[in-house]
Amino acid sequence: MTTTTTKKPSFFSGLTGQILIAMFLGAVLGIIIHNLISAEAAQSFSGKIKMLATVFIRLVQMIISPLVFTTLVVGIAKLGDIKAVGRIGGKALAWFFTASFISLLLGMFFVNILEPGVGLNLTNVDLAAASEVTAKTQSISFENFIEHIVPKSIFEAMATNEILQIVIFSIFFGLAAAALGDYVKPVVNALDKTSHIVLKMVNYVMKFAPIGVFGAIAGVFAVRDFQELAITYFKFFGSFLIGISSIWVVLILIGYIFLKSRMTVLLKRILGPIIIAFGTTSSEAVFPKLTEELERFGVKDRIVSFMLPLGYSFNLDGSMMYMTFASIFIAQAYGIDLDLGTQMTMLLVLMLTSKGIAGVPRASLVVVAATCGMFDIPIEGIALILPIDHFCDMFRSATNVLGNALATSVVGQWEVEDEHEIVTSE
Repeated sequence: MTTTTTKKPSFFSGLTGQILIAMFLGAVLGIIIHNLISAEAAQSFSGKIKMLATVFIRLVQMIISPLVFTTLVVGIAKLGDIKAVGRIGGKALAWFFTASFISLLLGMFFVNILEPGVGLNLTNVDLAAASEVTAKTQSISFENFIEHIVPKSIFEAMATNEILQIVIFSIFFGLAAAALGDYVKPVVNALDKTSHIVLKMVNYVMKFAPIGVFGAIAGVFAVRDFQELAITYFKFFGSFLIGISSIWVVLILIGYIFLKSRMTVLLKRILGPIIIAFGTTSSEAVFPKLTEELERFGVKDRIVSFMLPLGYSFNLDGSMMYMTFASIFIAQAYGIDLDLGTQMTMLLVLMLTSKGIAGVPRASLVVVAATCGMFDIPIEGIALILPIDHFCDMFRSATNVLGNALATSVVGQWEVEDEHEIVTSE
């Protein structure tokens, strides 16, 4: 009798390994191009090779709207009543705002302790490069925040991937479906089947992830002299990494407190999405894959479909830390002294304004520029951090994915415990 053994796939044959290889090859190619050809030719090469990343991200964006709508409506319909939605929503928002406050506070703490902007040389700063960002600052306001919450058209919201607006419409749609009960079961079942089709599409789209990461990394290194950036921005980037690392430590510790040994399993599950977000500088690019991995981890689909869309608008831990860090860094660079009261006011302003910019390109920079304007800090100072921002964005995006995965998992566990208590009491 012969026995057949199945060979276990190696690490590098999986998606995570392929993405790491793509990152390495992209960096090598970009550095070679940067050193061998003229700056103009390198710029042209960068624009073309980045199209690989653009195509991948657009493929992901193509399925985000239908995925959010179908999964969230089905999830709410399965919850069955407004009380359940309110209970989960209350837990989610409590977690999101607490995490945002801690992230902002950590950014403020480390930029004041390490003072990366003090004594910075302000010559040779490309102010023209900042115009793209500063031009958008006028749209960041309380009115803009409200506009980002309430959609005037679900079709417009879906066309522009305004996740928060899609969430609001889906909540109303789901609650209405739950209220009508069995009468609308065929519609809910159809949406449930549609969500599974979209999730299957995720598997196809993710096969392009290594190609997209390769293009993104190669495009950046082709036009940036990494050695020059490292020397010029050593103190800023080093201080930022200390701050972002502290958020990882806090998040992982909190994870072990609430999830115990399951936190290790969660980290293994979300490693792939974290690396994709790191390589593409887009936490949005892993939304569908993260949905799939969290459900495999054991979080109920109705919780995942409710929590993740909210998290992508309200729970961007890495971006929050960067906002206070960068705003106060620019003030330090210009020699502007901000007392503790002013900095706390800035923190509260950022807590509000940052919630209305989901889906805005380079959202963190736009909010930083707007905040500087509010506190009489020269907004052209945004040009100071533009050269290094892409590398900071890699870490911000990865941190955002970790924060949302943890929030969804913990709230999912709380909900299971609450349901068990309700059943026991009955």
